[in-house]
Amino acid sequence: MLSRYTIVDGHEDIAFNVLSLQRNFLDEISKVRRANVVKRAGIPTVSLPELEKGNVRIVFATLWVHPLVKSPVSKKVRWKTSEEAHAEALAQLDYYRKIQSEGFVNIIETKSQLKEHLSCQTKVGLVILMEGATPIRTPKEAEDWFNLGVRIIGPAWHKTQYCAGTGSPGPLTEKGKELMAAMENAGLILDISHMADKSFFDALDLFHGNLIASHSNCRKYVSTDRHLTDEMIKTLISRGAVIGTVFYNKFLDPDWKKGGGKGVTLSNVAEHMKHVCDLSGDSLHCAIGSDLDGGFGSESTPQGVDSVAGLQMLGDVLSRDGFSGFDVSNVMADNWIRLLEKALPSS
Repeated sequence: MLSRYTIVDGHEDIAFNVLSLQRNFLDEISKVRRANVVKRAGIPTVSLPELEKGNVRIVFATLWVHPLVKSPVSKKVRWKTSEEAHAEALAQLDYYRKIQSEGFVNIIETKSQLKEHLSCQTKVGLVILMEGATPIRTPKEAEDWFNLGVRIIGPAWHKTQYCAGTGSPGPLTEKGKELMAAMENAGLILDISHMADKSFFDALDLFHGNLIASHSNCRKYVSTDRHLTDEMIKTLISRGAVIGTVFYNKFLDPDWKKGGGKGVTLSNVAEHMKHVCDLSGDSLHCAIGSDLDGGFGSESTPQGVDSVAGLQMLGDVLSRDGFSGFDVSNVMADNWIRLLEKALPSS
């Protein structure tokens, strides 16, 4: 595959897949698939060679610890307490540090590191994102995680001690309000993906720092609380946020059913992206937040996206659907890069 486009992906659960699903991130994807241990998580789509093949220059790599809730992807590691979640998130962070020390990736924490990475590095860069803030045992620990290299925190996945989340409506808790202040003071980016509607608006009233939705689609097309209403999208746009579109068929087309039914294509991805652009009047707020290998595999991705290298195909689809070259570059990488240039500490 010819890699015409530079890509930044705003959401991949790399360390969870290594530690909980026993997938070797460093292997060729064919080997990862042959060794696939946890079948219920789908056919693997992400590995370091595939990221390199697809010219995915930067990934927002998550610290995500599976809570003890319904339909677990893996029974191997699930937390019951914040202490357990804290320990597992540290283990995931250690994995990212390990593959950096071995020379496979660069962890990007500062503006200067970002500039160097984009100008001369050929490795994949990782920006560390905590999905679900339960590993933060008390709000004041937000600064500790920043000092450890985390740059983005999403308070919710399911309901947490800080806020309501997908499938659990409600407001920020008192601890959640304290977390907003602690995150802003530390210079962390707030990721609103998975936050319940009331928690979302509570957070934006209190948090005045940089915002993203790392992996959220449009509720206009898929009407569940996992996705963003037009009001939420407009509010994020007004605050300069970037919104990453998820490449999970169920989040792209409500008529899709696993194993059959209506086919989903990259035009469905473009449809969600175009709606964000229509609401903003420009192409400066939508991006890729694939969530590939986020509990689903290639059997649940748009046609042609057999692996993360297939993200390359989106650029041509966007062009065919009327996006200019400038717009395509914004969506594929530049919007995330500008967000990082604004939000990361200088050094």
